[in-house]
Amino acid sequence: MTKKAFIYHLLFWLGMYGFWLIFFRNYTFTLTRNLSVQFCYLVFITADYYLLYTLVIPRFLLKRKYFLFLVLSLGILILSAVLRSLVAWSLYPMPAGRLLTGSMVNISIWVFLLTGGRMLLDRIRHEQQLERVEKEKVRSELEFLKAQVNPHALFNSLNTVYGQIDKSNTIARDTLLQFSELLRYQLYDCGTDKVNLGKEIAYIRNYIDFQRLRKNDRLRVDADIQEPRPELSIAPLLLIVLVENAFKFVSNFPDRENRISIRICTKGKVLYCSVGNTKERLQAIPTRNSNGIGIANLKRRLDLLYEGKYTYATETEDHLYITKLKIDLS
Repeated sequence: MTKKAFIYHLLFWLGMYGFWLIFFRNYTFTLTRNLSVQFCYLVFITADYYLLYTLVIPRFLLKRKYFLFLVLSLGILILSAVLRSLVAWSLYPMPAGRLLTGSMVNISIWVFLLTGGRMLLDRIRHEQQLERVEKEKVRSELEFLKAQVNPHALFNSLNTVYGQIDKSNTIARDTLLQFSELLRYQLYDCGTDKVNLGKEIAYIRNYIDFQRLRKNDRLRVDADIQEPRPELSIAPLLLIVLVENAFKFVSNFPDRENRISIRICTKGKVLYCSVGNTKERLQAIPTRNSNGIGIANLKRRLDLLYEGKYTYATETEDHLYITKLKIDLS
C-alpha cells in the first residue's frame, strides 16, 4: 500500500468512527463509554474487512472455493465477536449472551456492507478499465491502418535495394537486412495484444545492433539482456521506447566516453528493465522519442494494460539518466 493510499484508508476509518459515534450513540452511556464501545467495534470490523478483502476473498472466493470461503469467513466473524465481547465485558460487565449476539450481528452487518461495497466498486472500476482498453485498442488499430503501407510492396522494394548494393559492401547489406528484420517484426508480429517476450527481446537486440552501426566509436553500449522464460508474453513495443530514448538522448562528449547501459531480466513472472545513458548537464529530460511515441504514451499504455502491476521510475544525476521499469506479467 502506498503512502497516499494509506492516508485515504486512515481517513475513511476515522470517518466511519465519527459516523458511528454520531448515529449510534447510546445516550444512556457516558461519552467515554460510547467512545470505548465504538472504538472496540472499529478495531474488529477493520481487522475483519482487511482479512476478508486481502486474503480470504482472493484466495478462496475468486478461485471458486466457496465452501472454504464460507467456513473461513464465518470463523473470522465468530472469533471477532467472541474477542470483542470479552474486551467489552472486561470494560463494562453486562449479560454475556446479549453482548455476544450484539457483537456478532453488528460486526457481520458492517463487514458485509463494507466488503461488498468494495467488491462492487472494484467491479465497476474493472469494467471501466476494460472499456478504456477497448477504446484504446480501436483507436490504435485505426491509427495503425492510417499509417500502414503495403508490407509486401515495401519488402519487395527493400529486396530490390538489397540486390543493387555491391556484394563487397557487406556493411550496407547487413544494415539493410537488420532494418528489414526490425520492420518485419513491427508489421507482422505486433498486430496482437501480446507477443512472446523472447521475440520482443530479440527485436530489442536487433535494434541495439542496428544502432551500433549508426553511432561512432565514442559510444559504448553495455547490454545485459537475459533470455526470458518461454511462456512469458508482453504487450508489444513497450520496452523499445526506453531503448530508443537512450540512443536519442545519449550524450555526445568529444573528450570522454558516451555510454548506454541496458539491463533486462525476469524473476519468476516479473520483468525488470533498466536503461541508462550519459547526458550533457543542461540536456532536457527525454519525454518523446524520435518517432513520436513518447514516454507519456508509454505510461498511458502501462496504465491501460498493467494497472497496479507495474512501477516506473527515473533517476537523474549530472551526467547520467536512468529509467527503471518493473512489470508483473502474470
